[in-house]
Amino acid sequence: MPAYPDGTGADVVQRFLRAARRDPGGVAVADGTTEVTYAELEDRVRRTAAALGPQGGTVGVLTSRSSDTVAALLGVLAAGGAYCPIDPAFPEQRRAALVEAAGCRAVITTGSRPAPYGVPVLHLEEAATGPYAGGPLPLADPEDPAYVLFTSGSTGQPKPVVTPRRAIAAAVASLGALLDIAPGDRVLQFASLNWDTCFEEILPALTRGATLVFDPDAYSGSFPRFLRMVDRQALGVLDLPTAFWHELVNHLTEGGEALPAGLRVVVIGGEAARPDRLDDWRALPGADRVRLVNTYGCTETTLVTHAVDLHGPYAPPRTDRAVPIGRPLPHVREQIGDDGGLLIGGPSLALGYRGLPEATAERFAVLPTGRWFHTGDRVHREADGVLLHQGRLDDEIKVRGIRVSPGEVEAQLCGHPDVAAAAATGAPLGDHTAVVAYVIPRPHADSTTLATELLGYLRRNSPSHLVPARVTVVPQLVHTASGKVDRRRTHQLYASSN
Repeated sequence: MPAYPDGTGADVVQRFLRAARRDPGGVAVADGTTEVTYAELEDRVRRTAAALGPQGGTVGVLTSRSSDTVAALLGVLAAGGAYCPIDPAFPEQRRAALVEAAGCRAVITTGSRPAPYGVPVLHLEEAATGPYAGGPLPLADPEDPAYVLFTSGSTGQPKPVVTPRRAIAAAVASLGALLDIAPGDRVLQFASLNWDTCFEEILPALTRGATLVFDPDAYSGSFPRFLRMVDRQALGVLDLPTAFWHELVNHLTEGGEALPAGLRVVVIGGEAARPDRLDDWRALPGADRVRLVNTYGCTETTLVTHAVDLHGPYAPPRTDRAVPIGRPLPHVREQIGDDGGLLIGGPSLALGYRGLPEATAERFAVLPTGRWFHTGDRVHREADGVLLHQGRLDDEIKVRGIRVSPGEVEAQLCGHPDVAAAAATGAPLGDHTAVVAYVIPRPHADSTTLATELLGYLRRNSPSHLVPARVTVVPQLVHTASGKVDRRRTHQLYASSN
């Protein structure tokens, strides 16, 4: 039996099956008005695995906020394969490019969505009525890929991160223990199903006998509806992007509202938490009984590597207003370089970027002390051991928790025939960071309409996180002494005119 970081042969699939055996009638997924028991979900997982067969490989899944995606995720893993989520809202060209870059051997879809990917398509409804894979499922090696996710790439192409089973097993075990997820907990599925944050919600819940909750009011954009939903669904655990949390705290503060009665822990992460919003949170009625946990992690280091309670029953007293990103979880090794850059080691490291050996070698370093990932984040260690985030060593931007390389935005803009050059960077917009871009038009372009035309072009051809909040047409970009575009100074030069 292969060994996992906790010394057992139990990866996340085996842990889910154990939870299903302990309480087969317990509710695994509350999906709108439908409740799926652990026994029913196990049946769907086994049938999906049987339909896929034992040959492994990467399987793309067209995601939806439903138990279908959960069954597909666990079914792919149960078959020994690697899961790759594909957002059906992405432009068709983008979806096809992700399927190819991930090396998918098949795509799982629901309904009759077109899937022009050049690989076999499995309809989940057909798998649900297919053969049942009874008995033990194949045990995959801990080094086998568990999933493939994409991060933004400076070359203009997304980078496929390949995460092994031992990494997700280690991260899920630590995170479940950190949040004390247990049967009886109801955990909201809020994060995009195309980013790894969703696994922070799905896998700790379903490996510990809790209930995962989908509800359309969570994604309505209305804070009153969101809060009523939290109450109605008796949710105990929320995992929210920091930018969303900022806006939620502002809403609660302005309305003088108390936190929902059943809430016991709120997890935030993705970007820096504002000290003033933390002060507002601490003043909310009911905040003292709710754990507010700040988290940090990278796709390449698998979910969460650092965490700290900022407020609530377990939070230590702090005398300053700086908001830390936390201490390493039990499975994580860390070191800080001479430049202040944070390096992460341990069992949660990804295997690398599929098909990109140079990019892998650049970010994953093999040192005498082991294998490490260069996060690109500059940090400082406080006297009590917690880390404070002090910015980036590169130009990467966090947009509502999603990593965005300016180079990828610039490549998308320069794909338009009327753009000669482009620069993109991050700028504050309310409680979050947004992408802003500056473009030089080609001689034949109409500068008066180009910005509007580019935004429409990107919305048709790029995922939403790569669409700038603002595009400005400029006569020239600022360059460094070495001739490279200086994104920060370009923004400083033109921002005051917007």
